[in-house]
Amino acid sequence: MAVATPSNSSPQKSRYAFIAILFITLFLFTIFVFTKRALEPSLFLYKDYFTQIPSSSSSSPSPSPSSTNNSQISLSQSTSAPTVDPPSSLLQSTSAQPTQGPSSRSEFSDENVQDPDLENQNVQNPDRENENVEDPDLKDSNDQNGGENENPDGEMGEIPCDLYVGSWVRDEQYPLYKPGSCPYVDEAFDCQSNGRRDSEYLKWRWKPDGCDLPRFNATDFLVRLRGKRLMLIGDSMNRNQFESILCLLREGLHNKSRMYEVHGHKISKGRGYFVFKFQDYDCTVEFVRSHFLVKEGVRFNAQGNSNPTLSMDQIDKTAKRWKKADILVFNTGHWWTHGKTARGKNYYKEGDYLYPKFDASEAYRRALKTWASWVELNVNPKKQLIFYRGYSSSHFRGGDWDSGGSCNGEKKPAFSGAILDSYPLKMKIVDEVIKEMKVPVKVLNVTRLTNFRKDGHPSIYGKKGSTRKQDCSHWCVPGVPDAWNELIYATLVFQQTKSKSTVS
Repeated sequence: MAVATPSNSSPQKSRYAFIAILFITLFLFTIFVFTKRALEPSLFLYKDYFTQIPSSSSSSPSPSPSSTNNSQISLSQSTSAPTVDPPSSLLQSTSAQPTQGPSSRSEFSDENVQDPDLENQNVQNPDRENENVEDPDLKDSNDQNGGENENPDGEMGEIPCDLYVGSWVRDEQYPLYKPGSCPYVDEAFDCQSNGRRDSEYLKWRWKPDGCDLPRFNATDFLVRLRGKRLMLIGDSMNRNQFESILCLLREGLHNKSRMYEVHGHKISKGRGYFVFKFQDYDCTVEFVRSHFLVKEGVRFNAQGNSNPTLSMDQIDKTAKRWKKADILVFNTGHWWTHGKTARGKNYYKEGDYLYPKFDASEAYRRALKTWASWVELNVNPKKQLIFYRGYSSSHFRGGDWDSGGSCNGEKKPAFSGAILDSYPLKMKIVDEVIKEMKVPVKVLNVTRLTNFRKDGHPSIYGKKGSTRKQDCSHWCVPGVPDAWNELIYATLVFQQTKSKSTVS
């Protein structure tokens, strides 16, 4: 007779079930972890795409002997240039590097000489089109206030004389690049290509009375910018200067295709943000449009019509881009002299209060104080160098830009006359505001040196075949703005040389 024996099948099944559940749980957890990581690869790839250039204390070779001065400015190398992948259309293979920029000449839109206010009659802020352009620096930023990369010396060299008191001297080695040779000059400033035949205005070099400027060396300038970001912020005058510095630095490149705009944009007046990468030096030169440095806005009346406003107590929305630069060059000025800005009726705001009438000069002062407060709160003077470029002189005869004023036919600088001593109220306000600041700001005081240069404007050569309104405010490129950038270079040379001697 068969005898029934107890079975262990139930406990065994329970153990098998527990092991199966544990295995499935681990499997699902593994899938979850790797799926999450797969959703975020761009962050890791983005950070390491461009290798960081080591500081001058490393053993890496430098492309120029001048690189011995590379660590001598108190600007830190930690605030690196934006590590941006060039657009896929720009990727080309070479034996030296896996990526390089475009070498083709850019196309440029026309820039008519007109009231700058007419460019801003839309309900939208003129820079609003660029709000969706991704700023590469917002993806991966270092702590601006960290101390590990600060210059331990904390000392800037002394400028040997007042660089802005002097005169223009003729120099046959000028211009520093040939007219028409630089693809980054838009039509409005490309005077020779637009038909200007005289070239005497290109042969002048600025010379201070009390010392000599170092000869401009584009390669040395790039070495001093290694790993840094140089940013120009302001109106079309700063874009004028921006195009000049691109052309100057381009002359220091053996392979000019290794300089490119990281978003693939071509320079035009319609766009307010450009980032040019100099790949061999891991540096960028950038332009951010900000007409007033404070916030532009709009208001709507009872009929639904829109009118522009300017908030004197709020910094411009583009300020989020300013924070990451190592060298900043600010300006604002010409937009304060036209139309609604000069009239000041129902235009200026503080808080929610709209002033029925407000003086434009006082508005300028308050706006500059708002900018100064931003600098005080956001700039680390041990790691960043700040310039404020002064007001650039206009030379209209017989009227203003919109009333028949002209400067056509001027072929030489003015070496006498009341204009040479002209110093506008706006510059006096700039001097007063900057004098009160705790963070040092260097005034790139080009006002008096531009007083001389009635010969340097596009006049009728701001557009091919145009003789309508003359542009006697902006400058031909090459031309006067090159001198402004030579003064920036001279400041870096003087300060870095002094810092080097202090360290040694």
